[in-house]
Amino acid sequence: MEPTELVYANLVDVAELIRTRQVSPREVTRVVLDRIEALEPKLHAFTVVTPELAMEQAGRAEAEIMSGRYRGPLHGVPIGLKDLCFTKGIRTSGGMAIHAEYVPDEDGTVTARLATAGAVTMGKLQMTEGAYSEHHPSVTAPRNPWGSAYWAGASSSGSGVATAAGLCYGAIGSDTGGSIRFPSLMNNLTGLKPTWGRVSRYGAFILSQSLDHLGPMTRCAADAAAMLQAIAGEDDNDPTTLLAPVPDYLGKVQAAGVFGARGLRIGIDRRFNTTGVEDKVAELTDATAEVLRSIGATLVDIDFPDSNAVLESWVEFCGYETALVHAETFPNRRNEYGPALTGLIEIGLGVSPQRIAEISVERDKFKGRLVRVFRQVDLVLVPGLFLAGPSLERLALSDPRELTTLLKYTAPFDMSGSPTITLPCGFSDQGIPMAFQLVGPHLSEDVLLCAGHAFQQATDWHTKHPPV
Repeated sequence: MEPTELVYANLVDVAELIRTRQVSPREVTRVVLDRIEALEPKLHAFTVVTPELAMEQAGRAEAEIMSGRYRGPLHGVPIGLKDLCFTKGIRTSGGMAIHAEYVPDEDGTVTARLATAGAVTMGKLQMTEGAYSEHHPSVTAPRNPWGSAYWAGASSSGSGVATAAGLCYGAIGSDTGGSIRFPSLMNNLTGLKPTWGRVSRYGAFILSQSLDHLGPMTRCAADAAAMLQAIAGEDDNDPTTLLAPVPDYLGKVQAAGVFGARGLRIGIDRRFNTTGVEDKVAELTDATAEVLRSIGATLVDIDFPDSNAVLESWVEFCGYETALVHAETFPNRRNEYGPALTGLIEIGLGVSPQRIAEISVERDKFKGRLVRVFRQVDLVLVPGLFLAGPSLERLALSDPRELTTLLKYTAPFDMSGSPTITLPCGFSDQGIPMAFQLVGPHLSEDVLLCAGHAFQQATDWHTKHPPV
């Protein structure tokens, strides 16, 4: 297999090649490291590359597999970690100058669980400052491999770029307002934002305690299932994790195959999906619905609950919780912060406790209304973004009003904690990836992954790779 073909293979396919000893973990890791060396100066996806650790882990995986101790589909497979995931002995900054030299003395739970699954860590992936909207001014932001003039997504930008460009087979992202989904959308990836509490956040830098989610970013739904399998589940170190048992996500996806969407009731609010969106977005969302219908889903017209209150209060609420997280370093180290994160914290410091109580009430109402929608349908189809492939020039993420508009189809599902899957569905007129979302009730990741896999058996958008 040629190196380019190998680096763009799906994670589960590389896993099978490794399991059957057609390639070795060391061979795969060496090819990926060579690609990182060639492309990283152009793409700026990593903040730290760990070649020695990667080859050590690959050698260990190879020895275990040769002795018959195969751990599963991540064993010997190169992955990347967003730089908010703590890694013992490896610098972890969370995109922040205030933590530029921080070296954890233990792995976070997600890092540890990936290691237990036998994954090979290629390094730490670049991210926006503190996981908010923009990179710190001292950072060279990752470049979208589909076009350097276009947004790479925030805040898991490095995770999106690295996975899309073949610098790893999957990566961990985090999502507080859309940061698994936006970089997945902009880089032609499949992103899974799990139910809040499905994945432990112990040993990860926090932006907002009640909004943050960790999840996989991969090149297809089956790969996301394999990664979620490794990281999901309760964790005594994070008391917010859910106690529900973890299903066999990959097994369910593989068993369902092309029939994963058959019989599903998929809700669509055509007014919600088209108001204020560009024509190309509406066109591809409609086309997606027809594909889902063609593979056995039933489309159901619904009235999506009013999400304006939770959307318009997201910046205030996130800012309030972010200010709590940064209380020890802001404002006394204010000069080390970038303008976007500074602005968010200052908004939060200006929000009254009464306003937070009001937002919490509206948040609970929205959650309840959304639960009632899932009495009628199994999943809901919404766009990923109201814009088609936005350029960097088009975006003004430091403006809270602009950011609120951008978050229309993402932030409400952080406020509700709902699981979503983002799936490629076409390209803008400029050749930049576009995507849609399926949203489910809490703990419906297996249904989302099966539906996503079925959609990807019927389409080939996810198989396209950037011209790097």
